[in-house]
Amino acid sequence: MLIKRGPNGIDLPYSSEITPREVFESRRTFIRQMAVGSIAGGALLEMVNREAFAQAGQKLAAKPNPAFVVMDKQTSFKDASTYNNYYEFGTDKADPARNAGTLKTRPWTLAIEGEVKKPMTLDLDSLMKLAPLEERVYRLRCVEGWSMVVPWVGYSLSELIKKAEPTGDAKYVEFVTLADKAQMPGLGSPVLKWPYVEGLRMDEAMHPLTLLTVGMYGEVLPNQNGAPVRIVVPWKYGFKSAKSIVKVRFTKEQPKTAWNLAAASEYGFYSNVNPEVDHPRWSQASERRIGEDGLFAKKRKTLMFNGYNEVASLYTGMDLRKLF
Repeated sequence: MLIKRGPNGIDLPYSSEITPREVFESRRTFIRQMAVGSIAGGALLEMVNREAFAQAGQKLAAKPNPAFVVMDKQTSFKDASTYNNYYEFGTDKADPARNAGTLKTRPWTLAIEGEVKKPMTLDLDSLMKLAPLEERVYRLRCVEGWSMVVPWVGYSLSELIKKAEPTGDAKYVEFVTLADKAQMPGLGSPVLKWPYVEGLRMDEAMHPLTLLTVGMYGEVLPNQNGAPVRIVVPWKYGFKSAKSIVKVRFTKEQPKTAWNLAAASEYGFYSNVNPEVDHPRWSQASERRIGEDGLFAKKRKTLMFNGYNEVASLYTGMDLRKLF
């Protein structure tokens, strides 16, 4: 499932330049028709490539799973793909959409290692065929106080875990993401220790909600959203959902995760959405839904576990104010 992209190094347009889907389809057709005509030239071909990268996506055959659908209004594709945290491509919310054109998603391999009986390395096609793809509509809440509702495509991470057959010593799952300075200009920043590492307790990773994700809105993931493979953990703050994963390690010890290493007092290992535990610099009691609420509109009340109360049993007996 190859994605047509422009030459490496060509930046995306700014978000304000990206047109609605019903417009860009006809626009791309018109440009291609001109490109094969007498006026086809380098500048026009560059326009075609930039359009293809910004908008085109490989369709995925995924059956909607009604057991995993929130009824909130979905965030638009434009908003979800142009307002992102992905520090490997810059710290501004618009940077990933502008800069992620340098990311090469083919070929791609995912290594499974550590405390497992069956270590393995899977290419992207094998990974996509490991289990039937589903579309699930999840909320995703950012620690900065904003949220989205996105139709993700993938399957429960537990399907991959079962294939690897973890040993009795596997207590945690660690996710290691790509760190390639040639592809990721943000790696020159000392804001985090690279590569970006995240982790879950084994029972969290095995929960049916934890999604190994290869697409969104019925298409493969855009580069800026963590292509070609990421996880989505909808009851935790968004930074727990590691992007562009190259290794999954099963460990005895709790992984040393990127944001916890950077600021342990602000970003705990668990990072469950908990409106009663404020970030040291702002409240977590409310949130702004991207693309829906205006700057001065009333914010939404943040829900415990982001509304996914079915995970509460995972934390029975834990003090979620201390183990945040």
